[in-house]
Amino acid sequence: MSRITTDGFNRRGFLKTSALIGGGLIAAPYLGGRASAAALKTVNFSEAVHNLGYINLYVGMHAGIFEKNGLDMKVSAAGGDTQTFAAVLGGSADFAIGDATMAQISRENGGPGVVVGTVVQRAHYFGVSKTMEPFTDPMALKGKKVVTSPEPNTNYSVTKRMVEKAGMKLGTDVTIVPVSPGTEIGAMLAGQADMAVAYQPSVAAAEAQGSKVVFDFSNYIGPFCNTGIMVLPSTIAKDPAMVQALVTSFEQASRMTYADPAFAKKVARLEFPDLPGEVVDKAIDAELKYLIPAQSVITKPDQWANLMDMQLYLGNIKGTVKFDEIIDNSFAEKAIKQLG
Repeated sequence: MSRITTDGFNRRGFLKTSALIGGGLIAAPYLGGRASAAALKTVNFSEAVHNLGYINLYVGMHAGIFEKNGLDMKVSAAGGDTQTFAAVLGGSADFAIGDATMAQISRENGGPGVVVGTVVQRAHYFGVSKTMEPFTDPMALKGKKVVTSPEPNTNYSVTKRMVEKAGMKLGTDVTIVPVSPGTEIGAMLAGQADMAVAYQPSVAAAEAQGSKVVFDFSNYIGPFCNTGIMVLPSTIAKDPAMVQALVTSFEQASRMTYADPAFAKKVARLEFPDLPGEVVDKAIDAELKYLIPAQSVITKPDQWANLMDMQLYLGNIKGTVKFDEIIDNSFAEKAIKQLG
């Protein structure tokens, strides 16, 4: 198993740590045993950004689940949803996890793309602020600045739709300040916006510094394919056994994450060593409380429908590719049958 990609930045202070989290630059040692590398199938795997929404992936790696299923995972962070699917299209990655809308857009434009599983089953974003009070009515954002990743990243999309559904206009009633993925909290703390739309563990780290969660997107949106496993049809045709092994590994890891939160916290601490352990623990508690990591790898119609409805509303897709044409649940169904 390969470590998460790292480099030699000086990682001191929360603002720098936030950027590193977003860029996937924090490394972690491996907890599980190692199988013979010669017997394993090398899998080049791209994650959009390194964050605790993907805790199922990290649990699977540290528990040795992928290796037990014959896979040597080479994981790297791409820096955003568009970049991670581009890695699959360009051939530098066999699989990618990120906003599965990218596969839908590709298919609508005559390109390839299949979704074989779900990794994040709810919107894993929280509105975080050091000046605002908790709210449930989006009108509380009128006159405010909100920092998110740039369009078409998912936290931008969910924020834009929420604002417009409330009858407000972007740029007039609410201003979105786009920053590099993973640096949303740092920008808010630096005074660039009233609220950041961000994910764990950055949210828990901000809370430790006196900020508070003021809005919960997971319950606002409901079931939602926030992150899908994307792959090319040619990869499925060439090596269906590899695809099955990967999907089965995610099913096992998803179950283990919820069954053993203590282990998930141990893994999370290793994945984000620059953050205090209690901050990481709180982040995992929130992830599991709000049912953000997928409980099963299978992609459910309501999860996909909510994602597509949002993207259709925003004009990012045409909605011409049907569920059964882009979602291949056969590997997930086989995994569930095998595991019971």
